[in-house]
Amino acid sequence: MDFSWLSDPFYQQYLWTGFVNTLWLVAVSGTLGLALAIALALAQIQGPRPLAMLVRGFTTIIRGTPLLVQLFFFYDGVGRLLPEIPGVRDSLIWPLLRDPFFYGALTFTLSVGAYTGEVIRGALLSVPDGELAAGRAFGLGRWQILHRLWLPRALQLCLPTLTGEAILLLKSVPLVSTIAMMDLLKAANLVRDETFLVYEPLLLIAGIYIALTLILTGVMRLIEHRFPGARPAATRRRRLLPG
Repeated sequence: MDFSWLSDPFYQQYLWTGFVNTLWLVAVSGTLGLALAIALALAQIQGPRPLAMLVRGFTTIIRGTPLLVQLFFFYDGVGRLLPEIPGVRDSLIWPLLRDPFFYGALTFTLSVGAYTGEVIRGALLSVPDGELAAGRAFGLGRWQILHRLWLPRALQLCLPTLTGEAILLLKSVPLVSTIAMMDLLKAANLVRDETFLVYEPLLLIAGIYIALTLILTGVMRLIEHRFPGARPAATRRRRLLPG
């Protein structure tokens, strides 16, 4: 195994740029995707029937098509049509629209929103009616019940599943290497092309992804344990293993 190339500042810059872009893509897509997921879940439960049907159709399309196809659709399809619209090239948002990061973030945000939206919808429906009735008995309004009781309780119920969704998002990021965006896999492929080393760059990237997955899992478990209303771990074990 030859890892001497790691001391070359040129390759270090490749890896650092790919690492930063990967983190930014996960953070932006995860945050916006979660916000979209909550909106989609509420639209299906509380929204008017036409809106609920529209959301179900959107969710079916996103979950029913491969993520790579969606990425190509937005980058190679929409991305090439936008410059043909008069005035787009001269607008303030043109630097954003020409950046592959925008299309990667857009694709992953929609994907996270569709998949996680169904998770949150199920969690919202799993909250016992008695808890919501207790909120109404205390004089809470609909908005107060939603953001102080119903939504936090639902998020608490689905936190383990959200951890899995976050890990899947992280592992989906290498797809952006196909649209000329520098991520960890793109950096590894550039190193392979220039050094003719087959395994070493890929092993390094695999190690980085494993480390990021462990960190992400640890952070999500910490949030799960510290979430308001969460039971102590010892109490959960006693309930699972009585006696």
